[in-house]
Amino acid sequence: MSLFAGIVYRALLWKERQRARMARHHTQVKTNDSRKGAQSSTPDTTRTTHLETGSRGESIAYWYLRQAGYTVVARNRASGFRSGELDLVAWDGPVLAFVEVKTRSSLEAGQPESAISPEKQRRVAKTAKEYMRRRDRRTLNYRFDTVSVLWDSEAGCQVRLTKDAFKIR
Repeated sequence: MSLFAGIVYRALLWKERQRARMARHHTQVKTNDSRKGAQSSTPDTTRTTHLETGSRGESIAYWYLRQAGYTVVARNRASGFRSGELDLVAWDGPVLAFVEVKTRSSLEAGQPESAISPEKQRRVAKTAKEYMRRRDRRTLNYRFDTVSVLWDSEAGCQVRLTKDAFKIR
């Protein structure tokens, strides 16, 4: 485990706890304002927040994997054929892991990894095969991992790594 990666990972978790505290405070102020007749957030604001949440989750997943001993070789790697994107590509010892990251700010829509549908799995696999073909690594030992990041207002940020999360036939 890299000492530096562990420090950065813990710093990110601390930052997320601070962000959660500020969000709770902001929600309380917003609730009080709405009672006074102020306007709520727009759909554009909600979309931006969703993208920011995903980006923060991917950063946390990156540093989580680094401190767990993975060697990350690619982030947000898009396919040349627009079939998909690989969130993270990393070596876990002799195995190349294609890591799909899912982030949720609450459990209202279920666990983060429940968003990885069979169709999403096929797109990730197709993009992974394209990645390996471009690097002439067809006989490589690889697997598909998932990292789920959940912000819980009570428990804080929870990160869960599932190795070999799905198989593609």
